[in-house]
Amino acid sequence: MSAPSGMINDLRSRLDSKTALTVLVLLHSALTCLSLIKVATFQYYISFSVDRLWVAVIVAAGFSVVSLLFVVARFSFGYFVGFYFYTMILGFLWIEVFSHYSYEQVPAGISAALALVLFLLPLLFVRGPLRQRIALSNALFQHLLTSILAVSAITIAVAATYNFRLVSVAHIYDYRDSIEFPAAVRYLTGWVSSTLLPFAFACYWLLGHRWRAGLVLILLLLFYPITLTKFAFFTPAWLIAVAVLSRLLEARTAVIASIFVPMLVGLILIVVTGAPLNSVPGRYFDIVNIRMIATASSALDIYNNFFSSHPLTWFCQISVLKPLMHCPYEAQLSIVMQDAYDLGKLNASLFATEGIASVGIYLAPLTALASGFVLALGNRASAGLPPRFILISAGVLPHALLNVPLSVAMITHGAALLFVLWYVVPRSLFAEKRPSDGERSRSGTAG
Repeated sequence: MSAPSGMINDLRSRLDSKTALTVLVLLHSALTCLSLIKVATFQYYISFSVDRLWVAVIVAAGFSVVSLLFVVARFSFGYFVGFYFYTMILGFLWIEVFSHYSYEQVPAGISAALALVLFLLPLLFVRGPLRQRIALSNALFQHLLTSILAVSAITIAVAATYNFRLVSVAHIYDYRDSIEFPAAVRYLTGWVSSTLLPFAFACYWLLGHRWRAGLVLILLLLFYPITLTKFAFFTPAWLIAVAVLSRLLEARTAVIASIFVPMLVGLILIVVTGAPLNSVPGRYFDIVNIRMIATASSALDIYNNFFSSHPLTWFCQISVLKPLMHCPYEAQLSIVMQDAYDLGKLNASLFATEGIASVGIYLAPLTALASGFVLALGNRASAGLPPRFILISAGVLPHALLNVPLSVAMITHGAALLFVLWYVVPRSLFAEKRPSDGERSRSGTAG
C-alpha cells in the first residue's frame, strides 16, 4: 500500500470513530438550526424571534441527544434514511418554537420527538439478514441490468410522447401542472427514475463499467424535460456526489456529510454574499437549505395547524383505501394544503401524512414505529451488500421519503422494488474488483 493511500485510509478510520462522529452530528445539529434562522428571513411561513431564541436552543440541545444513536449504530439503509429524518424533526422542533400557526405546540413537539425515537429503533437496529431463497447468478444478474436499461429507455420514449419540454428550472412551474401521464406510465416513470436507474448506476459504477454508468446518468437526465422536476434535474449530479463521498469517507461519515456539507455551503454562500434568492448563491440556498431541508420540517408545522381544526383522514388518503371508506377530503392532501395555505402543492413525509393527518399527534408515534419496521425490511434485504453499493443505489430515496408519504415512496417511487432487487443481488458480485470498460477493451477480456 502506498503512503498516500495509507494516510487516506487512516483519515477515513479516524473520521468514523465515535469521537469524530459525535462532534460531527452535534455540529450538524447546530448547523441545521443556524440555517433555519437564515431561512426565516426569506420564507414568511417560517418565523424567528430573538426573544424566544433561548427556548429554541434548549429544545434543540435536548433533542440533539437523539443524534448520538448515529454514533453507536452501524451503517445500514436505515441509518441513511434515519439521519435525514432526524434532521427533519430537529428542524420542526426549532421552527415550532417560533411558529405563528395555532395548535397544541408542546404536545405536538413531544409527539414528534417520541415518534422519531420509535421510528429509529427498528430502522437502526433491525438488521438481521433475510434468508436468500432467490439469488441470481452473476451472469443472470448482468442480464437483469441490461433489462433495466432497456425498460428505462422504453419508458423514457413513451413518456416523452406525453411531455418533453426543454425549459429552464426557473420556468418549470409554468408547464408542470398541465402534465398528465396514464397510470402505467406514471408508475414506470417513478420506478425507473427513483429506483431502477440509481440501482443500475451503483452496480455499473462499483463494477468498473464507467461507460455504462455514464449512460445511466444520461437516461436519468432525460427525465427532466419529461417530468419538469428539480428532483429529476439534480439526480445525476447527486448520485455522482454520493459516489465520490462514499469513496472518500466511511459509510456513516458519508451519510452525515451528504447533508451537512451542502447545507454548510449554502449557509456560507448566502451569509457571505448577502445575495437575494434570485441570484446564483440564492438559488443554491433555496434549493438546498430551503426546499431540500427546511420545507420538509415546515410541512409538519403546517400539517399540525391544519389538522388541529379539521377531520383526520384515518388513512383514507391512500388511493387503494379511499374507495372503501368515507373520506372528508376528495382531493389529494397536497392539493388540500395548497388550497388552504397558498404555498403550492405541499407534499409531506410519513410523519405528517401517515402520522399527523391520519391519526393525530397522540397516535402518530405508533404509526412512526410501524413505518420504521417497514423500512427496516430494506436493512434485512440489503444485508451482506457493500455499504457503498447500498448508499449509491438508495441515493435518492431519503429525499423522496422526506417529501412524500410512506405509501407513495414504497409504491410510486419504488422503494419496495429496490428491496426486492437488493434481495436477489448475488453476494459474490462485488467480491472481486472488476476492470473498467476501457481496461477490458484494451486487454481484450470478454465482458
